[in-house]
Amino acid sequence: MSAIAKFENLKDLIVELRGQSVLLDSDIAEIYGVETKRINEAVKNNPDKFPVGYIIELDKTEWDGLKSKFSTSTKGGKVKLPSAFPEKGLYMLATILKSPQAVRATLATALQPQPHRGGNRRFPLVHSRRQ
Repeated sequence: MSAIAKFENLKDLIVELRGQSVLLDSDIAEIYGVETKRINEAVKNNPDKFPVGYIIELDKTEWDGLKSKFSTSTKGGKVKLPSAFPEKGLYMLATILKSPQAVRATLATALQPQPHRGGNRRFPLVHSRRQ
């Protein structure tokens, strides 16, 4: 992804999980310009900042179901089951990581005008392609 995250590029990364629109930890790491392990460390070192609803720990069945929807196997080699973050979890991660790219990515999504109608409930400007 480019140095400045473009909101349009994010829509293909959003997946539906447990009735929420979320981004997987590996995708967030790419967007924020950090390694996935930095995302996991941020959560582990700041558990009080990720209450219920800020992070979803996928189980094996959910992960297997998501992997089957990806067109490539790039996400298939994970050792640890991934985490998924709804919008409020993304904002919390950005405040903890403090990378310039995380700030730009957060601003790119937060500064978008709200749509008149339609869109995705959790990410109002996004129409997810992965269902």
